[in-house]
Amino acid sequence: MADVAKFDLFNPTEEHKMLRQMVREFVEAEVEPQALEFDRRELFNLSLFRKLGELGLLGITVPEQYGGSGQDAVAAAIVHEELSASDPGFALAYLAHAMLCLNNLAQNGSHEQKQKYLPKLCSGEWVGCMAMSEPHVGTDVMGMKTTAVRKGDHYLINGRKMWITNGTVDEEKTPADLVLLYAISGETKGRPQVSTFLVDPSHAGYSVGQKIKDKAGMRGSNTAELVFQDCKVPVSALVGAEGESMVHMMKNLEIERLTLAAMSIGIGRRSLEIMNKYAQEREAFGKPLNFFGQIQKHIGDSYAEYMAAKTYVYNTARMMDIGSHGQRLDSDGVKLVATAMGKNVADRAIQVLGGYGYVGEYVVERLWRDAKLLEIGGGTLEAHQKNITRDLTRNPF
Repeated sequence: MADVAKFDLFNPTEEHKMLRQMVREFVEAEVEPQALEFDRRELFNLSLFRKLGELGLLGITVPEQYGGSGQDAVAAAIVHEELSASDPGFALAYLAHAMLCLNNLAQNGSHEQKQKYLPKLCSGEWVGCMAMSEPHVGTDVMGMKTTAVRKGDHYLINGRKMWITNGTVDEEKTPADLVLLYAISGETKGRPQVSTFLVDPSHAGYSVGQKIKDKAGMRGSNTAELVFQDCKVPVSALVGAEGESMVHMMKNLEIERLTLAAMSIGIGRRSLEIMNKYAQEREAFGKPLNFFGQIQKHIGDSYAEYMAAKTYVYNTARMMDIGSHGQRLDSDGVKLVATAMGKNVADRAIQVLGGYGYVGEYVVERLWRDAKLLEIGGGTLEAHQKNITRDLTRNPF
């Protein structure tokens, strides 16, 4: 029988394999040494973030003509998995910049807008974010209160955005260099028109409100409230046409949810590695911990769930076309499965390590705290369950 070449789902090409190796080496040398300190201090490591720009990672999915790397969804998943295996908070800041802001702009902006902003964002000179959630509105996008009213050659934006990752870049509440903002710009047949605007600090009326402190996890990324008070932006700041934002959102939510799921793969992998090693080295009653059935169940269940989620994530990434949408079913599915897996495996790791697992030095405590946010951000588990049910009602498999 002729030899059949092996297909590596997790590194489909030599380029993907080299990317993973490069990011893993960077993580070991640069990310891991700072992770615990920046988590404890609740600080975003801006200088380390800018090194991602030097590696060509900040614009991972952005076309090369705008300073990006022009890579695919598998590459994006690889970077998020590798960063998150060490520092999910830092990885979340990366996701908010690279996926929520840059990828969205690269897919939906005009040539002039992309030419103006993307090179600075890809290099790391600028830090970007996306602003959708509001103090009283999360997944109910149509319920947002932020408005954009056209006044001749400009728009006046008024409203507040909440829970914005990268909303500020430092302790002095310096605002993000670019906000991809969603706002209500009018009404059509009784339904609100949601439009997308590009806001930067040159636009008066844009400021940071409160910086969100004392989060349970993801402390290595900054979360802030953004305030827009008679914020004047030119008509050229409108992305696409008025009322097109639901299309923008749907396209970008798929890659966002995929990469959030990939973050959970990183959390699950690191937690599994730690508990497996500990269970071999630590003894009880004269036997290594992994001799006992209770510990074997934790490790065995964790490995099986991790591999199932990882396979689902990378198969979905392989099928995803970043430039279009139509993969909502499985982008919801992978996030639903993987985020629960990441939290559960981190929880089991703490259980296996006992008291040691409950302190920051052994990493799994931090991974466990960080994992919870992934069940909420980018769509709650309940939102994914709703979307999957609706999609299967329309298109039964």
